[in-house]
Amino acid sequence: MGHPSRGPSNALSGRPQNRLPRRYVKILVAEEHPIQSTLDFSPIFIEFGALIIGLAVLSRISRHWSVSSIPLYLIAGLICGDGSLIPLNLSKDFIQAGAQMGVLLLLFMLGLEYSGDQLKQNLKSGLPAIAIDFLLNFPPGLLAGLLLGWKPIPAVLLGGVTFVSSSGIIARLLTESGRMKCPETPTILSILVLEDLVMAVFLPVTAVLIAGGAPSRIVISIAFAVLSTALVFFVAIHYGQFFNRLLAHQSDETILLTVFGSVLLVSGLVERLHISAAIGAFLVGIAVSGPIAKQSHRLLSPLRDLLAAIFFFFFGLEIDPRSLPPVLLVALALVAVTTATKVLTGFWATHGFLLCRRTRLRTGLTLVAHGEFSIVIAGLGVVVEPRLGPLAAAYVLLMAIGGPIAARVIR
Repeated sequence: MGHPSRGPSNALSGRPQNRLPRRYVKILVAEEHPIQSTLDFSPIFIEFGALIIGLAVLSRISRHWSVSSIPLYLIAGLICGDGSLIPLNLSKDFIQAGAQMGVLLLLFMLGLEYSGDQLKQNLKSGLPAIAIDFLLNFPPGLLAGLLLGWKPIPAVLLGGVTFVSSSGIIARLLTESGRMKCPETPTILSILVLEDLVMAVFLPVTAVLIAGGAPSRIVISIAFAVLSTALVFFVAIHYGQFFNRLLAHQSDETILLTVFGSVLLVSGLVERLHISAAIGAFLVGIAVSGPIAKQSHRLLSPLRDLLAAIFFFFFGLEIDPRSLPPVLLVALALVAVTTATKVLTGFWATHGFLLCRRTRLRTGLTLVAHGEFSIVIAGLGVVVEPRLGPLAAAYVLLMAIGGPIAARVIR
């Protein structure tokens, strides 16, 4: 006689299911979980591939026109978002994860530009200029928020949006226009460095205030955020070389994995403490200097550009274009006021130099462009004031486009 049949009926006759032959186990699993057996990644690949190609086209256009690509990415997001002319059914969770990593790398690379010696030099020589910069450019946003009837926290965030210039856009503008060796450029860079350092304190403090909680908890969290920031500055200035020797390695692969992993790890830990993950990445960048900074910049720049483009696109994607017209007049008013105050900042910062009026005007106009930090601040604040996102987007679009154009007009 042959062996008893090994068909599925054996499972019904008392045979344990975990002893079924593998081919039947696979069939049963597929029948019980049909989604797992038919999972199709092709829509995600197609959507994401089309998105990246579209962003590449916009990058080419921005290079051809010699303008920043940030406003083009924001406009593309607005066109493709909900309520727009061409709504896209994108896998938003996947894109959002990449966009958030783009913010981390963007701010890490900004922090990477500043060594301990540069921090020390700028803190000594640039404090009067940054004080004037803050007093002229923070109040317009703050007052606008209060006049709109916003609560104090989103009004303070709008003040941050109007205060901080775009290091990324202005650095690219100086490089592309051949102005890195101009006499006013060190002053411009000093102001940008100190604005970013102000953001290193501003962002964690406002993130704690947004998170809320008991007054005692808020005070403790703010104290922790400020002390953590001060500690990173202290380490970067006094022990940066020792820290970088620990990270040093000849292998690009090792450096890439170590630095990228450190950025994500520190950012995640910082966010657990109710401090912005972006500022954690910025502080890691400040702590890294010397040869490691150059190596990290070379290795991570392409990834930063990719993910940062996704971040700006995603920010625009989240804004309903129908929400822009109601805030357009306010945005235009802020553009007019803060363009004037940034020009005054440039004039005052260069008052001790033997520079002509035209050069001093060009210094102020160079500081007009706003971008990455303004968008990051707005991203923090939309949870407490939904109108902050559309207003910041309209303001950044106008400043990111108009600033570089105005700076190029003055030769």
